[in-house]
Amino acid sequence: MPSRWNVIVSAPYMQPVLERFRPTLERAGCALIVPEVRERLSEAELLPIIGSAHGILCGDDHLTRSVLQQGRRLRVISKWGTGIDSIDQTAAREFGIRVCNTPNAFSEPVADSVLAAMLCFARRTKEMDQQMKAGGWDKIPGTSLGERTLGVIGVGNVGKAVIRRASAFGMQILATDPVLVSRKFIDEMGGQCVSLEDLLTRSDFVSVNCDLNSTSVHLINAQALSRMKPSAVLINTARGPIIDEKALCESLQNRQIAGAALDVFEIEPLPLDSPLRSMPNVLLSPHNSNSSPRSWERVHENSIKNLLDGLADVQQWKLAS
Repeated sequence: MPSRWNVIVSAPYMQPVLERFRPTLERAGCALIVPEVRERLSEAELLPIIGSAHGILCGDDHLTRSVLQQGRRLRVISKWGTGIDSIDQTAAREFGIRVCNTPNAFSEPVADSVLAAMLCFARRTKEMDQQMKAGGWDKIPGTSLGERTLGVIGVGNVGKAVIRRASAFGMQILATDPVLVSRKFIDEMGGQCVSLEDLLTRSDFVSVNCDLNSTSVHLINAQALSRMKPSAVLINTARGPIIDEKALCESLQNRQIAGAALDVFEIEPLPLDSPLRSMPNVLLSPHNSNSSPRSWERVHENSIKNLLDGLADVQQWKLAS
């Protein structure tokens, strides 16, 4: 079938397996444009290639107003994954561009990552491993999760999955949400709905699981960090800009809080000169808490379906007109 649609495939998780799906896309009339991507495409990288595209299967690319305005033929943005904060949705609506995603794509593996981080800090796994490999035999004291309080910021799909796991470990649960807290769910889990300030003051672990939007940028700033216990650990598997990274680095260096586990950052990839890379009280991962073969496969398939359904609707509209 002759190609009818030019489609950019820039999602970094999709590119390595693209050959498996290429026949499906080409049978649907898609000519694929596959740019080199490390983590995401910037506005400057998108502007030269977006003009000929009818659709894009993207990751966290910076689909700004300028990019969407340049994409004169663009009709479908199919986001690989859930978060669409890197897409100017107001501009997309204005220009008649459909934006699709896969809701609740990675709740389970992300929640597993939060629990893994808490267990690592509570059981002092990293310290014991390092000192034994250095020839030691020190019995570093740990603690049980059931002796600790977890504060969850954002009670959406991921936040709920985190709470279910923490509840099974017997943790005391505090929850807050910048928009809305599901009180019924929190009550069923034996937790409490509290203010952000109360949560930060009382929690031993604070897990950030809210969306990135205008109300949550730097939600965790210097003032918020100052409310936390000196023994507390901050965990972020949501979006980097929710935390003021400079303030966090200062808080960690001054031992204002005990540690952090970070999967997302204000600048990604994390710069090589970031002080976070050399802090012994920080666990780092490269925006990979969604890692799950089954979840990835579901998102591959749904992202392609969203793209093709959107293009088919465009074709139907053209035929009708």
